Amino acid sequence: MAATEELAGLIARHAGRDGVHATAIPRLALIRADTPTEPLHALQNPALCIIASGAKQVMLGDQVFAYDRHHYLVASVDIPVVGQVLEAPYLCFRLDLDAALLSSLLLEAGIETPQQQDAPGSGLALAPVTSELLDATLRLVRLLDSPRDIATLAPLAEREILYRLLLSEASVKLRQIAMADSRLQRINRAIGWIRKHYAEPFSVEAVAAEAGMSASSLHQHFKTVTAMSPLQYQKQIRLQEARRLILAHGMDAASAGHIVGYDSPSQFSREYSRLFGAPPVRDIARLKAMQTFMPDLGGPVLP
Repeated sequence: MAATEELAGLIARHAGRDGVHATAIPRLALIRADTPTEPLHALQNPALCIIASGAKQVMLGDQVFAYDRHHYLVASVDIPVVGQVLEAPYLCFRLDLDAALLSSLLLEAGIETPQQQDAPGSGLALAPVTSELLDATLRLVRLLDSPRDIATLAPLAEREILYRLLLSEASVKLRQIAMADSRLQRINRAIGWIRKHYAEPFSVEAVAAEAGMSASSLHQHFKTVTAMSPLQYQKQIRLQEARRLILAHGMDAASAGHIVGYDSPSQFSREYSRLFGAPPVRDIARLKAMQTFMPDLGGPVLP
């Protein structure tokens, strides 16, 4: 498909090496990986990911979302995942989703919104890439070659992309992002609270109160969206932050574990090994040897 080939060429030119590359267009990043990767841990933020070349899979609990240039991935909440580039060269367009813009589009276009009681479903979804969505995506990326036009034309292209998503097979998920009082947004409030207070002990009842839900309803819908309980989510956030502190700041494992909320170094080491496959010293040594980047997920690669 000519449009996909043009998009791949633009991404390759503006993302000259492996990694996640921020652009002059707000919320837009371009991602490149010239070789397949091993499974990589990271926190996925709400975003649209369209592959122009290659293939990838993202694992959420026991769910596997495999996609290529024919299908796009949408994430509706901040969610810990494991991603793996399966085919390279891997060239990807990632647009972070703006809930306020989605809300205004719903109102302006008169698009029907889901009922508040609708179950939110998984925090990830796949849908086919349509020619209309691809054309709008291509127009947005082309603006990188004409910087003076970005301020005026990029918002128009972004609005069309989001409009196409609101009419797509992933529309229910996008509409729930836009609704302030949808169950998905209540789960999002719970996630935001946990991320802010991840180093502190908490009860499910306290998080449920923050989300405006009963404890049983929170537990049920939180697990549907994230494939884990609120406490398991907290644990993953703690361990990923500890890993970042050790890798990026040279902190020793015991200190990093204490900062993220572990009183017992041995418990921290056990849970770290269980998630990342090796104790901190060996895992960090492996990461430093790899010196790779995490596709789609906005930062240095955390395999």
